[in-house]
Amino acid sequence: MKYLLCLIFVTILFLFPKTYVYAKSAYVLPYPSSMPGSSLYKVHLVWEEISRYWYFGNFSQFKYNLSQADKYLVESKTLFEYKQYLLGYQALKKSDRFFSTAPLYLQKAKQEGKNTDQKKKVLDQAALKHIEVLTSIQSIVPEHFVWEPEKDSPTELSLQESIQNSISTRSKWRQL
Repeated sequence: MKYLLCLIFVTILFLFPKTYVYAKSAYVLPYPSSMPGSSLYKVHLVWEEISRYWYFGNFSQFKYNLSQADKYLVESKTLFEYKQYLLGYQALKKSDRFFSTAPLYLQKAKQEGKNTDQKKKVLDQAALKHIEVLTSIQSIVPEHFVWEPEKDSPTELSLQESIQNSISTRSKWRQL
């Protein structure tokens, strides 16, 4: 009897059509690295600053800045999900800074006569993926957040406005 029930169950599973989920962008974001609060986070920041000088040339700087923008976007998303709004806000600002810098290196490469078509496609896919992630973050983040440190005056963070600015930054570079 058990075998008959198993056979019926397996048959029913194969009869139902499979559903597929397609993302808007095929661009893949990295897994979050060490996060603020980790004992290795400060070491990671120092290593990041040192490794910045390893990347020279316009294409290499483009790749570095885009990868840093990806990393800090994932960090920001994770921190926002855990309601660490100040740290998420700071990570989002870093991501914006790196993302805004990346296309400048493509423009420099184009001025030098290099073919940037493939890199522009990567930038477009990255911008689309970033917008996708930022849009998903908007639904879980409050409009404003007041950060109240122990011995300092409170700071109001306009989280939704910051996310909207990040989306418009990415949208601007999609128009290249």
